[in-house]
Amino acid sequence: MAVQENKEAVEEAARAAEEAANAAEAAAANATGSAETATQAAQSARDYADQLATLVASMGGPSDFIFLLAIFILAVFVGYYVVWSVTPALHTPLMSVTNAISSVVIVGALIALGADLAESAAGGISKYLGFAAVALASVNIFGGFLVTQRMLAMYKKKER
Repeated sequence: MAVQENKEAVEEAARAAEEAANAAEAAAANATGSAETATQAAQSARDYADQLATLVASMGGPSDFIFLLAIFILAVFVGYYVVWSVTPALHTPLMSVTNAISSVVIVGALIALGADLAESAAGGISKYLGFAAVALASVNIFGGFLVTQRMLAMYKKKER
């Protein structure tokens, strides 16, 4: 009786293994078909993107001024919502980050100030704008450090 039960259990396990092997083969075939479909879809997307890029390039696209103006306007809106949604507790750390960003602005302003464009029409304007950017970013950095130092002093324990 025990031998009969073991034989049936072995046969059942063999059937289950065969079914699992068949399911694995079907899944592999399905995965291969899905991979081929995904590859074809990706190739179609690349073709459409290339056609769109060719079409946009042939149209000339928007002028550089309009493009940069749109970026500036978007930056104004994003900046407004970011600044006014900051909680007071985060003001001090964000002020420190802003000071670091202003130091990067100073580097760009120094490059504009030192640009050797004196012979071109934009040479004088570049130097004046670079000087103004250095001055304004310096005020922003030093003022930011003063405000940050004052706010951090509010959290220090007072000596008695």
